[in-house]
Amino acid sequence: MDYLKISIETIPFFPWSTDSLSAQLNEIGFESFIETETGLEAYIQEKNYNQQKLEELLSEQTQNIQINWSHELIKSQNWNEVWEKNYFKPLVIKDTCVVRAPFHNDYPKCKYEIIIEPNMAFGTGNHETTSMMIEFLLKENMVGKEVLDMGCGTGILSIMASMLGAKKITAIDIDKWSFDATKTNAQLNNINNIEAFQGDSSLLKDQKSDVILANIQRNVLLADMEKYVSVLKSEGILVMSGFYIEDIPVIKEKAENLNLKDIGYNQKNNWVAHAFKK
Repeated sequence: MDYLKISIETIPFFPWSTDSLSAQLNEIGFESFIETETGLEAYIQEKNYNQQKLEELLSEQTQNIQINWSHELIKSQNWNEVWEKNYFKPLVIKDTCVVRAPFHNDYPKCKYEIIIEPNMAFGTGNHETTSMMIEFLLKENMVGKEVLDMGCGTGILSIMASMLGAKKITAIDIDKWSFDATKTNAQLNNINNIEAFQGDSSLLKDQKSDVILANIQRNVLLADMEKYVSVLKSEGILVMSGFYIEDIPVIKEKAENLNLKDIGYNQKNNWVAHAFKK
């Protein structure tokens, strides 16, 4: 079957804006998404394409950002081969964890192996924020821990936490696309202790967590941090990512005002993963 590739550029570019956009595109028939340096590529079967719906959707995204887009016909081909050759290559993190698609046959063998469906490209570990969060999990003792994964995306962090011995993981994302992706990928990896919910921090009630992972964006983190702290156990750890190094002062000030102790951060290409302890 023939596909259309829609190339979308957002100015300025923020990963969380394309996460939201991909979820909306999924609702009008788009199947696969690739994050680029300036936006994303979205793929849809030609027979399902409706340009009017696309233009209406993109016109609703113009607040605070500029959107440029173009389309290209992709003739019928083996899409697994296309993904493997051009987009989703096996990713090895700290020589300990490999993230791959179900169709990958040639990949490094590691202690931990996470399978992510390629039509759910966000959260494959390739973005700096995701890989830094995985690196944090790999160096922590997760055995028996109760984990909260806010903004879970494809569920990759929840899956990693489970593989490392976490007892129970609650995964929350505002997008239905991410909610469905987390459930699908958990099944692919034979993980049965992840409970996924569609929603936001208003879902957080009385359940307490030993570790909270929040890979979202600065403004959401600042708005919801107090709620995270309220459900974090004493001596528990909150790890946040999705913001830049220049955002550290405002994130740190908010955390310390909530009586959290700064226990360090990592950075990659100006992105930050910052950990705090209660």
